[in-house]
Amino acid sequence: MTGHREKLAEFLESGGVQHFIVSLIVINSLSIGMETSRSWMESYGRWFDFVDNIILGIFVLELILKFYAFGFKFFKNSWNLFDFAIVAVALVPTAGAFSIFRTMRILRTLRLIKNVPKLRLIIEALIKSVPSIGWIAVLLITVFYIFAVLATNLYGQAFPDWFGNIGVSMFTLFQVMTLEGWSTGIARPMMEVIPNAYLFFIPFILIATYTTLNIFIAIVVNTMNELHHQDVEADDEIARQMMYQNFETMQKKLDDLSNKLEAMNERTKEPAG
Repeated sequence: MTGHREKLAEFLESGGVQHFIVSLIVINSLSIGMETSRSWMESYGRWFDFVDNIILGIFVLELILKFYAFGFKFFKNSWNLFDFAIVAVALVPTAGAFSIFRTMRILRTLRLIKNVPKLRLIIEALIKSVPSIGWIAVLLITVFYIFAVLATNLYGQAFPDWFGNIGVSMFTLFQVMTLEGWSTGIARPMMEVIPNAYLFFIPFILIATYTTLNIFIAIVVNTMNELHHQDVEADDEIARQMMYQNFETMQKKLDDLSNKLEAMNERTKEPAG
């Protein structure tokens, strides 16, 4: 990148510009939410459209300037592609068959994820955790399948609505895992007929709900810590490079000053003609 492009890139990534963009995202999100009120739309609908178009124009201008500043490197950054997709959706005509895209404007709120570092860290941690989370899903499906087979064989005839077959049993177990009405809605009615049914539900909840959920949280938190340490190490490396550059600059200035002093001493030692 040439000098002016580098300066433009630094300006676009500066804190002031990012705070301005975040403010526009919040304002745009609030205005889109207000449009859901019929009375507000009747009174201020024209102003809502005006604000929406102005903010959309600023977002488009920001992307154009970023593309000019970064060139094709713009598309190598996944967050830039994310911004591009969000803004592109808003540029699709909202008439006729594309009227649904007017509702999709609220997706611009997702740009907060990219512009707020803490939110971006969480999303990056979730994305990097996907492989490990996938293995947790395999473990959970295995647990579900085992308990679904047991439940179907043990309780299928007595409670066909809940455990009549594998599919119904897995759905019922999913409800139990969420702890939504599992006690009064499923477990206690079953215990009136089969008193020891609690011996089935308690191990399932301990394994499927508490253990698996805690493993999931542990993986995400561990990934967030790793990303945080990487950011800290990157900041430290940048700081070391800046200190090294400053040291080189100071050394160069000292060398220049030393050379000037030597030159002055040489001139003072010359005999007067």
